[in-house]
Amino acid sequence: MSPRSLLLIIALAWLCLPNSLNAEESKRPNLLLITADDLGMQLGCYGDEAARTPHLDALASRSRLFENAYVAQASCSPSRSAMFTGLYPHANGQYGLLNAGVGFQLHESLHSQTLPALLKQAGYSTGILGKLHVGPENVFPFDVRVRSDTRDVVATTQKAGEFFRESQQPFFFMANFSDPHVHGRSPRPPKEAFPTQYKGIPADPLEVGEVPAFPFQRLDHPEEIERITQYYNAVSRFDEGVGLLLDQLEKAGHAENTVVLFVSDHGPPFFRGKTTCYEGGVKVPMLLHWPGVFDSGDSVDALVSTVDILPTFLEAAGLNVSRDLHGESLAKTSAADEWRKTLATEFHYHGSRPFFPRRTIRNERYKLIHNLLAGKKSAIERVDGDAAYRLAMESKDLGDTTQEAFRRTVNPTEFELYDLQNDPWEFQNLTDDAEYQQTLNEMKQALLDWRKATDDPLLTQDGMKRIATFEQRKK
Repeated sequence: MSPRSLLLIIALAWLCLPNSLNAEESKRPNLLLITADDLGMQLGCYGDEAARTPHLDALASRSRLFENAYVAQASCSPSRSAMFTGLYPHANGQYGLLNAGVGFQLHESLHSQTLPALLKQAGYSTGILGKLHVGPENVFPFDVRVRSDTRDVVATTQKAGEFFRESQQPFFFMANFSDPHVHGRSPRPPKEAFPTQYKGIPADPLEVGEVPAFPFQRLDHPEEIERITQYYNAVSRFDEGVGLLLDQLEKAGHAENTVVLFVSDHGPPFFRGKTTCYEGGVKVPMLLHWPGVFDSGDSVDALVSTVDILPTFLEAAGLNVSRDLHGESLAKTSAADEWRKTLATEFHYHGSRPFFPRRTIRNERYKLIHNLLAGKKSAIERVDGDAAYRLAMESKDLGDTTQEAFRRTVNPTEFELYDLQNDPWEFQNLTDDAEYQQTLNEMKQALLDWRKATDDPLLTQDGMKRIATFEQRKK
């Protein structure tokens, strides 16, 4: 072969190389992360008969439904920080709300290691709809930030559709809807906190009498029932938004090559829900549609967490994890024997105060809550305007067990032990029951092992003091 011929072959091979790379790039799936703001288990696909959620139910029919999914912390910014980093807030630094005004944000060492940063480095286009709410926001490399009133689900999803149609492939898009979060500043009357309709949606809103009390409250009071009913209408509006968003994805021609993960950032903005470590706050819906992997509409009872989102998306994108994570790819839940047998949650702050740290762990049946400052401080009595605690204390017929559970939420004992099989919403604390002392000790050890394995700073007095200082920064 002549030198000239050899040079020609090399040149042709070089010209073809970008096309080969582009072909490989096109095989990588798009990634769509959909989050609800303050949505608990109020979905038809999770057995809630009052919920009107046909679009999420349809998504569930072609997804893997996780029956035991949990957030890392039941507060917006810390919860989302776990999604972005694969680490619990005690390790990533986002201990409370970004807008608390005391400096909660990710540790600097993680600024280039968030989910959008890693995907961007790997050639993904990145976009976000709605709030980010993890700091510092300027280190998150989103190519497109869709600004919109996300309660206006029609206009919002049309803007998302523009991203789907115009973005370079493959893409990562995070769609954050406002509903069913409280609308505006609280406290507000129920119909203002959760508008019955917004731009005409939902078209057929629920009315008082069609929605029962929350099972994690058991508070059948007219004022609370009205608030809960309005909340369900916000859930319906979010569901409509998800349906419209997935329609836009299909119209753009990407439905067959997009991994869709839906999750909430924590439970409802009601007492014993949001800002607690009770099931009403930390247990959330999670659906994963992964073409060719999870697309048959099955369900599993594996203990999964929002710390599992980052490793799941990285695996879907064909990327390796180069650092230690607290989460695992959800693809591994197909091998039940190899999946985790216990799962932890935690709490530090919501706003700037109070600092009321909690650590929890659960296994297949039991759950232990460790209130690290029990007897020294109290938790909050009210979240986002919900008056349930006051209503429960004023009630003459609520029942001793339920009232005691409300009191314990604010002033708990150091340890709380619950049998989730027989008491799924945690009304009967078993820590003083002689029959459960062995279980209590086993759960204490499991929690301590997890805290050591994840370098929990609150295991030391210095760590406790350091994180407690945020409470003193608010002026």
